[in-house]
Amino acid sequence: MVDRDVQVEVLDWGGSGPPLVLLSGLGNSAHVFDDFAPRLTASHHVYGITRRGFGASSVPAAGYTADRLGDDVLAVLTALKLDRPVLVGHSIAGEELSSIGSRFPDRVAGLVYLEATYGFAYYDSAKGYLPIDVRELHDQLDQLLHTADPNRVTQELLNVDLPAFERVLRQQTPVPLPPGPSPTASDLASFQALGDWFARVRGLRFPEAELRAVRTLTEDGRPRGQKAPPWVAAAINAGGKKFTKIPVPILAICAVPQELGPAGPDLSAAERATLEANQAAQVDAFEHGVPSAHVVRLPRVNHYVFISNEKEVLRDIEQFTKTLH
Repeated sequence: MVDRDVQVEVLDWGGSGPPLVLLSGLGNSAHVFDDFAPRLTASHHVYGITRRGFGASSVPAAGYTADRLGDDVLAVLTALKLDRPVLVGHSIAGEELSSIGSRFPDRVAGLVYLEATYGFAYYDSAKGYLPIDVRELHDQLDQLLHTADPNRVTQELLNVDLPAFERVLRQQTPVPLPPGPSPTASDLASFQALGDWFARVRGLRFPEAELRAVRTLTEDGRPRGQKAPPWVAAAINAGGKKFTKIPVPILAICAVPQELGPAGPDLSAAERATLEANQAAQVDAFEHGVPSAHVVRLPRVNHYVFISNEKEVLRDIEQFTKTLH
């Protein structure tokens, strides 16, 4: 129990040595690490957490802000009596790492960001991060309609908020990514077929337990759609925070530029160049803005870098953790 009437799934792969906790990306459960985690057990006691809203964890109506999700992780650490573990987070878990590392740096020995250094994990004031900036501007505009002092709010908007938002917009060069293909009825005939589809489309294979954890089932046990309701991911994306100081030892492994998979979006050369420049700029901002971070760039690899480049990721994590404690 991490919150009132909220339980989260915790996996324990065992192992010897200091504790290491794996946090999955958006839409995944901790079972996404089922093949990866056992490779770490020779030198760590390895755990995994499925965040609220996904897999076998509770799906409450609220509690999806970055700090609340970070608090869920802290509650698990307390319940398991884990003393200064290393937290390893993939993708959106970067915001949970940053939340914990910025608020409670003494609770962890170090943080490992696996393709997780995006704007939700580190906010670069020079370039901004549109999802957070749009939400903050919306809140200010809403306040204008409900405040007893509209003149003060108006002046703040004119002098501070709107100019800052304009700077963000002028520096953003978004590349629209169309939704990827969906599995057909034949791809959903079995979990083997679904795994084969991911291998063709994403260029990698997920553990079957992961596919079972995040999918609903037909009466005869075949996979169907996503188990998590769409509003959960939307709530997490809307609950970001500006993290700027993360004073703990950090390893960041980044796909720069990222390989989009065999069936990735059909982008023009200019769009692809812009997308790759945006990715590189955010990684550079993280590296420059977080002095405690050691950044490893792996070119042309999958977003699920711990699957596509398992050997390199394991090596870098082992080297990093040897410098801790």
